[in-house]
Amino acid sequence: MDLSQRIRLIDGDITTLEVSAIVNAANEGLIAGGGVDGAIRRAAGPKLDEECRAIGGCPTGTAVLTGGYDLAADYVIHTAGPVWHGGGRNEPQLLANCYRSVLEIANQNRLASLAFPSISTGIFGFPIERAARIAVHEVTDFLAIHEKPREVIFCCFGDADTGVYREALNAAGIAV
Repeated sequence: MDLSQRIRLIDGDITTLEVSAIVNAANEGLIAGGGVDGAIRRAAGPKLDEECRAIGGCPTGTAVLTGGYDLAADYVIHTAGPVWHGGGRNEPQLLANCYRSVLEIANQNRLASLAFPSISTGIFGFPIERAARIAVHEVTDFLAIHEKPREVIFCCFGDADTGVYREALNAAGIAV
């Protein structure tokens, strides 16, 4: 199947998507934060916080699976992205590891569909143009050799971020 049929780009609220799993741009402690994490936790309800506390943590570049609770998605895959320090602390590789870790969990659990926010580009300060290229590269490489997930959605918030992801996808030959 052509990757253009497996990858979508939308501008919207990730918490409302009816997919197998949404990805949470979390922190290492899996402690409630702001941005995407705060929105996901508010929409999922208190049981998500309880499960995250029981897990205890998620080192940068790794991912963990929890229930989706009150979300439209069945699951949440939490990944702790790197804080940007100028690129000299292995931030690009750590961000790539986030995407691969999430995709491996989705594949292992035979999840049909997955929605990613723009990981690490908010308060963590990762430059969005660079982050989008990394995200698109990791997703396209993974989907080229794996059946699951069948569909990956890049869910951006706002025209500017959506435009950056559209450019990265188009540069990779994915028409969105």
